[in-house]
Amino acid sequence: MEAKLSFTQDSPPISIISAAKVAGVSLSIDASLAVGSAPVLCFSSGESLRGVNPVLHYIAHAASSLSLCGRDAIEFGHVVEWLEYAPTFLSGSEFEVACSFVDGYLTSRTFLVGHGLTVADITVWSNLAGIGQRWESLKKSKKYQNLARWFNNIDSDYRETLNEVVVAYVGKRGIGKSPAPNLKEKVNVSKDPSAPEVDLPDAKFGEVCVRFAPEPSGYLHIGHAKAALLNKYFAERYQGRLIVRFDDTNPSKESNEFVENLLKDIETLGIKYDAVTYTSDYFPKLMEMAENLIKQGKAYVDDTPKEQMRSERMDGVESKCRNNTVEENLALWKEMINGSERGMQCCVRGKLDMQDPNKSLRDPVYYRCNTDPHHRIGSKYKVYPTYDFACPFVDALEGVTHALRSSEYHDRNAQYYRILQDMGMRRVEIYEFSRLNMVYTLLSKRKLLWFVQNKKVEDWTDPRFPTVQGIVRRGLKVEALIQFILQQGASKNLNLMEWDKLWTINKKIIDPVCARHTAVLKDQRVIFTLSNGPEKSFVRIFPRHKKFDGAGKKATTFTNRIWLDYADASAISKGEEVTLMDWGNAIIKEIKMESGVITELIGELHLEGSVKTTKLKVTWLPDIDELVPLSLVEFDYLISKKKLEEDENFLDNLNPCTRKETPALGDANTRNLQRGEIIQLERKGYYRCDTPFVRSSKPVVLFAIPDGRQQSSLN
Repeated sequence: MEAKLSFTQDSPPISIISAAKVAGVSLSIDASLAVGSAPVLCFSSGESLRGVNPVLHYIAHAASSLSLCGRDAIEFGHVVEWLEYAPTFLSGSEFEVACSFVDGYLTSRTFLVGHGLTVADITVWSNLAGIGQRWESLKKSKKYQNLARWFNNIDSDYRETLNEVVVAYVGKRGIGKSPAPNLKEKVNVSKDPSAPEVDLPDAKFGEVCVRFAPEPSGYLHIGHAKAALLNKYFAERYQGRLIVRFDDTNPSKESNEFVENLLKDIETLGIKYDAVTYTSDYFPKLMEMAENLIKQGKAYVDDTPKEQMRSERMDGVESKCRNNTVEENLALWKEMINGSERGMQCCVRGKLDMQDPNKSLRDPVYYRCNTDPHHRIGSKYKVYPTYDFACPFVDALEGVTHALRSSEYHDRNAQYYRILQDMGMRRVEIYEFSRLNMVYTLLSKRKLLWFVQNKKVEDWTDPRFPTVQGIVRRGLKVEALIQFILQQGASKNLNLMEWDKLWTINKKIIDPVCARHTAVLKDQRVIFTLSNGPEKSFVRIFPRHKKFDGAGKKATTFTNRIWLDYADASAISKGEEVTLMDWGNAIIKEIKMESGVITELIGELHLEGSVKTTKLKVTWLPDIDELVPLSLVEFDYLISKKKLEEDENFLDNLNPCTRKETPALGDANTRNLQRGEIIQLERKGYYRCDTPFVRSSKPVVLFAIPDGRQQSSLN
């Protein structure tokens, strides 16, 4: 049914507009109501709804397949309660009170109602977004971390949908305080350093084009992920274009395997791009440009040996070839193109300024010879452009307006602009951000490749690797990675980040929904005989997660002989009453030992006992044949030093023990775990299933997931 939403220009109901966007409900907009009027939704039939909540109820019911009003009548009742509470955020005096209340409420929840997005989430999110800078400042202060986590999750999941609403109706000071920008007008650039958003210089809404340009010489790692997500952020914020370009200019290091996995990782991060291109697409034009620069006297061919050239550049000494004639240079250039013995001794250098204090301007190399076959075009070429030469050329050619580069390239910015100038091509703005560095972590692809080639890890997807596939395989949710990276923003300050912060975010995402199971260590367990236990075993059905029905059910078998972890058995005293989790209390009557080692506990059930009076609450497994063999795998950092200095060799700081496997037995339900499924083993921690059950002789492999607390060394 066609509908028109009318409201006052100074008070747009962004909760309604946002809900309609998420629900896919088409509305025409009329912002001409008199000041003070409530929003009205008018239908073509002549009927209408007045007020925010009635309209929200209509939208939620109109998109019934999305369950925006909850999954049942009880959840709908809670949704109504939240819709009535949501305006509290718009009351200046009550704003922080509301933030504090909802922050506490969200401690162990992912959504406000039930286990999925409802119109309650959209409304509260919209009201917070509508506050503008006050909420953004609070979010950055980390005062209300649960509320910020919830807000960022929705922002991440529905960014494309909600971004248009926020840009159009929310100014820096809040709803209606600044007019909606015309799509073709320049976005306001804030000079306030405390402003929540970061602006691109001279960016025009709808005209921005950015690019993410990885070299296909390895898999995407957490540092690349920051660059990729920042490009995505700016493309979406300015309603512009994002190009994924493979910088494939070094055939010795590159392969189709890397291209395919980089695209896979980009998809994993939820990045939608407008085009995929390759620098190799432009090789003919790049060669033509190099030849033109030679003819113009702006480049020359040099046969100076590599080490001597490096020394001369450091000392500001001009090459003996710098003043060769154009004819001499073109002749050597042809030798290079043919890959002749003479040509292989040469390279093409830009004729910039050998006396410049910025050494990147001291006649950089533009082209080198390489006879290795290229992964896309085979052995067609014997010469390949350097990154420094190809990047500005292709950026300008593809229409890139802003090139995002990490601040480690700062000294090369002048070179980038000078090369563009010599080429006679338009200027591309460089925007710098800080490289993401992690403690105890190597991000150099060359160094990571060493671990792969020397069999120190399985491959590029090894859980010890900082690659996207590696950390996801270890148990990191992509939402946590995105949240972590976007929290860093586009800051230019160099930071060494702790992994604990990332894993803490991850725990808050997985804990509310992951299933609970039980395991005992296979080589460190003790039998506990219950003298008054059930003579015949029986089964009860329990939820896999007591607070999340979506985790499903599990079957628990009760017997008169059960297994305890040895650590628990050794902490129990004779005569002590303990709680067997999900069963009840039991009293220890006898502790059998041989050579100081506990071999058996004997006791009796005391199910009428109070769990509040016991000191120990222990997990247990029935002594049955259906228990599942598990291999619990823990990991440690690949290097032993928090941060390696530039002059330190990583080979001198290798961690001798980075993987530890512990055999265990899991409850019978672990037989049904799927690859990639995340669970919690009660009182042991969180795990991701890497190898599911195949047969009893082969264990289910579970990778331990860090939870943000300091881990002890595996040594």
